[in-house]
Amino acid sequence: MLKKYQGAAMAICLLIFFLVYQNAVSASTAYKTFTEDGYGNYVETQTAYTVSETIVKFGDELFSQAADLKIDDSGLLYVSDTGNQRILVGNKNGELVRIIGEEVLKKPNGMFLSEDGKLYVADEVEAKVFIFSLDGELLAEVERPDSILFGQSSTFVPEKVAVDRRDNIYVISRGNANGIIQMNANTGEFIGYFAPNRTIVTPLTIFRKAIFTEEQLSRMIDMVPATAKNLTIDEKGLVYTVSQGERGEAIKKLNVAGKNIIDTKAADPFPASVAVGSLENIFVAGENGFIYEYTSEGNLLFVFGGRDDGRQRVGLFHKISAVALDKDDNIYALDPEKNQIQIFQPTEFAGMVHEALTLYQNGDYEASKEPWQEVIRMNSLFDFANLGLGEAYFKEESYEDALASFRLAKYKPGYSDAFWEIRNMWMRENIVTVLFVVIGLFVLKNITGRLERKYRFWRSFQTRIAEKYELKVWKDLVFVKNLIRHPIDSFYSIKYENKTGYLSATVLMFVFFVLYVAEKYYSGFIFRTVTEGEFTIGTDFALVFGSMFFVIVSNYLVCTINDGEGRFKQIYCGFIYSFAPYFLIKPFVILLSNVLTFNEIYLLQLTNVFIYSWVAVLLVIMVKEINDYTMRETLKILFLTMFTLLIGVLLLFIVYVLITQMISFFVSIFNEGVYRIENR
Repeated sequence: MLKKYQGAAMAICLLIFFLVYQNAVSASTAYKTFTEDGYGNYVETQTAYTVSETIVKFGDELFSQAADLKIDDSGLLYVSDTGNQRILVGNKNGELVRIIGEEVLKKPNGMFLSEDGKLYVADEVEAKVFIFSLDGELLAEVERPDSILFGQSSTFVPEKVAVDRRDNIYVISRGNANGIIQMNANTGEFIGYFAPNRTIVTPLTIFRKAIFTEEQLSRMIDMVPATAKNLTIDEKGLVYTVSQGERGEAIKKLNVAGKNIIDTKAADPFPASVAVGSLENIFVAGENGFIYEYTSEGNLLFVFGGRDDGRQRVGLFHKISAVALDKDDNIYALDPEKNQIQIFQPTEFAGMVHEALTLYQNGDYEASKEPWQEVIRMNSLFDFANLGLGEAYFKEESYEDALASFRLAKYKPGYSDAFWEIRNMWMRENIVTVLFVVIGLFVLKNITGRLERKYRFWRSFQTRIAEKYELKVWKDLVFVKNLIRHPIDSFYSIKYENKTGYLSATVLMFVFFVLYVAEKYYSGFIFRTVTEGEFTIGTDFALVFGSMFFVIVSNYLVCTINDGEGRFKQIYCGFIYSFAPYFLIKPFVILLSNVLTFNEIYLLQLTNVFIYSWVAVLLVIMVKEINDYTMRETLKILFLTMFTLLIGVLLLFIVYVLITQMISFFVSIFNEGVYRIENR
């Protein structure tokens, strides 16, 4: 009886949990929204856009392989119904308004609505650009240019089309890598190729060109730049393109000269469509179902959506072929495999971000601060809000607040500019004090120098300490200064006069590690190369000590089999002491990095080049003097040492792979055994 009631209670609990879980899921979206932090990492944020409606047909007309989507000023949707060889026009309620080009079009792929009320359709089968009125009347046809400048072998297979205010047509032609084809809409005259993508030359390609014969190179596939995938034009006449297969410029914002005026990297490897919103924000849709929103300057605001796993959930896609926006900045995304349009509307959070962005772009910095602060209150990890707030503070000359906001946003250029202003203000206020301190230190140095020369207090103290205590380790450590003044004599002393030892060299190796860690984690914020607050001391320790020991052992082995005179102790000490410039100068570099800005970055770069060049020279001298080599033999030994290091790294990698595979093999055997035992 008790078991009966327990079963009923369990069933009731499960039912309650199911209902609560369903309500929780229904209140959320099937996808997550991310933004990009100052280090370029994705961080989850509040939902920026939610699906309000889904359109699968206009009237009784279903979509088939729909390739493109555009929206006019009245809110009508134009869908390139490629599979049915037509253009469907309807409204957001799914009502059919008209059908265009039923008996004219063969494979309408791309469309564009011009400002003078015309519909341009790129048909790749007909190899034409058709021009219709918005009522569906065929006005003109633009065919392949007959200009010599176009090129006899150049293809004209229109995939996408756009038109500017001057009636210049921009056509993306499949297989034509010369660039976007620019023509006059009225005469069909070929104007030229616009903004071609650049050929990507990899190190492997350079190597092949260096060693291959002409016959071998002729058999290779020609290196041609990627053709743009899609394009659009905004109200100012700026052309936006997306390209697949490009690394640095997959998204371009082009001026009339064809020059890219934004510097942004596409987050999606397969961008398929691009559109511009009312704030001049750039919306890019990837074939894999993600939608990206960038600011007009190329900063990533939001990414959402994703690939549907077959459960037909709203907000997810099998594929996206086109994205468009209406005047209210609702996003319309076309899925050619689901044959549907999903309409996303901005949430309150996205509206707050857009409000702050609008105020800032309009120059109302004071008014933009409050919405930026509200965005930060809603999501403290939204770094772009901190960036916007920092820019607003900077424009108001509130440099301390700007500095704090830029640091939270991880925006180093802004931090550098704010720090420059703060430093200038501090210098103006304290320049007299600084001069007096410098003069005082100079006078104090002269006075103490005279007293020392007359009474020899410090020398007497050193003598008494040396007589009372054995300070060989200290003397060996101080000996590092001799490497700066007399490197050849110093290496002679290391070899024949026992001036150093294992203990002092090991201490200096720890000093090197401390300086390496200090430079990595405690350099100035704008010069730091690691994520703030992230420490990997264990990995750093293994890297520094493992690398140094590996190099020393490799060099010792090479020298031993090449008649080198140096013993391991001498090479060990000589190698570490060769870093004398690093020990003596690097602390000042680390300190300076905390007071310099990007305007003086050349000072740090020049100093670092000087340090490492000096260390390299000392290492060469060390190998030569310790082993009594000629310069030619020394260079040979250095080359063999580098080759040995390369072989050693390859062997370690092979051992690592073998161990990993062995562990995986034993784990799979163990899992198989457990599975068989459980299923007996």
